[in-house]
Amino acid sequence: MFWKNRMNCNVELLLLICTLQLVSSQEDMSYEHFLTQLHACPKECRCPPSFPRVVYCDHRNLKSIPDIPPYTWYLYLQNNQIEVLSEKALRNATQVRWINLNHNKITDQGVEEGALKALTSLIHLQIEDNLLTTIPSPLPTSLEQLRLSRNKISKIPPAVFTGMDHLALLDLQGNKLGDEAVTDQSLKGLSSLVQVNLANNNLKTMPPGLPETTIQLFLDSNDIDKIPPEYFKSLPKMAFLRLNYNKLGNGGLPKNIFNLSSILDLQLSHNQLTEIPLFPLSLEHLHLDHNKIKSVNGTEICPVPIGTIEEGVNEGRPRLSYLRLDGNEIKPPISWDLMVCFRLLRAIVI
Repeated sequence: MFWKNRMNCNVELLLLICTLQLVSSQEDMSYEHFLTQLHACPKECRCPPSFPRVVYCDHRNLKSIPDIPPYTWYLYLQNNQIEVLSEKALRNATQVRWINLNHNKITDQGVEEGALKALTSLIHLQIEDNLLTTIPSPLPTSLEQLRLSRNKISKIPPAVFTGMDHLALLDLQGNKLGDEAVTDQSLKGLSSLVQVNLANNNLKTMPPGLPETTIQLFLDSNDIDKIPPEYFKSLPKMAFLRLNYNKLGNGGLPKNIFNLSSILDLQLSHNQLTEIPLFPLSLEHLHLDHNKIKSVNGTEICPVPIGTIEEGVNEGRPRLSYLRLDGNEIKPPISWDLMVCFRLLRAIVI
């Protein structure tokens, strides 16, 4: 759907860049390197001649990482029984850009010192669905995407992200992070961070110290019951905010907390709201389903006085095009002033 595509546009752009690198990689490999790469392919893996920089070792029931060929860019090791991230096995893979280690059995002790830091070209690292309790360290400063969802991470070591000026996406959803683990110093140094995913953790308060570059913040399925009045003052680019499945009530939302000129998509489903919060002209998609809202007054929630909205004039008009209100206590019909205010509405779910 359109709004979901916009929400993931930054992630998709990064994936597109990596795909283009994969295609172009076939053109700049010499014949000598091509032969070396194929001959060094581990017997447990598959190295297709048409994509010589890609090594597939996934779904092989491996218990350890085989020695990886020197000209590898993309390494797939997901869905195995790997317990150790071996420095020796990756010693020659100094050009690797992408590693997928999802669905293995890697523990903190299994990440050998120096195994990751030596990978100075690594852009994308996935270690999801493993047994980590903390973020691996040291990490290569070249990383742009770090995905560690669904581990058992309960702490973020001090200064673990120092020097990581290129990291744009940090995914820590489905871990055991509490307020004591996410402090105003936890994400310090991430000057290019765009997307932060802390959904499905144990947070009771909004995470402090987010970089001002943050555009997407996902906090679904925590225990957050309020947002500090000045929280978004230091986040001028916030455009996509998800707080579904929390404990937010009217008292936990300061009156103009969402008065952000940058915000496009706001999701507050499955909370304890009894009123629709105020929101700015810029908002395009609003999810308020499964709260305790009893009525909708278009005059009260309209970002501009209804009488000032001119027919056929888009400038200065509310941009809301999708509104979800099902699962509340609202009974039809919809108030006409709602439609007068939000004339760009394409879908409303009640």
